[in-house]
Amino acid sequence: MASRRRHNESPATIQRAIARAIASGEIISVGALNLVRTTLVTGLSGARDVGAEIGTTGVAAVRGSIRAAYDIGADLGLVTKGAIKGTIHAAQEIGGDVGAVARSAARGAVNATAGVGGDVARTARKAVEGAVEAAREIGADVASLARNAAEGAVEAADRIGGTAARAVRRTLRGTVAGVRDLRATVTARAETPAKRARAAGSARRSGRSRKSRD
Repeated sequence: MASRRRHNESPATIQRAIARAIASGEIISVGALNLVRTTLVTGLSGARDVGAEIGTTGVAAVRGSIRAAYDIGADLGLVTKGAIKGTIHAAQEIGGDVGAVARSAARGAVNATAGVGGDVARTARKAVEGAVEAAREIGADVASLARNAAEGAVEAADRIGGTAARAVRRTLRGTVAGVRDLRATVTARAETPAKRARAAGSARRSGRSRKSRD
């Protein structure tokens, strides 16, 4: 039987590939989510230990996205959100730990934003938003993934220190403390019309039952 071809690109190679794609304007046509997801899945195809490599490579992808976006004047917050989602989607597709990936990717995003002098607090929030949306899309636990991303962002900010740390903690305070409310909100938004109709029907039947007893 023929041996499986191994792509398994290094993190540095993947980071350069994403930077080139963004610099060429590809991010405008495909978006950060698809760009990062496709690059990671292709680059890690055939890796010996995907679980161990997706974290490091995902961080490189996110950092490369942010730095390249900064160079062309793109919105770092939106690129961060898309890159985080793409990394989580890739982890889910190739069998990585999505929670660990969300945490490390958010940490890398804050570090990269600080490195180019961007708004780390906004990046932190967009990283958590990306994790929440990705969780909904892949069927993962929303609250857990949000917490993972928030913790990663705070870890990076604390290492940076100063006003950056305070800004990130202030921005994410409600997110970390209110992940249960966040999950409830997402669940409510995802409720299908059929479920709402069934609930309304049940309420009407209950009302008729009370009237008949009266």
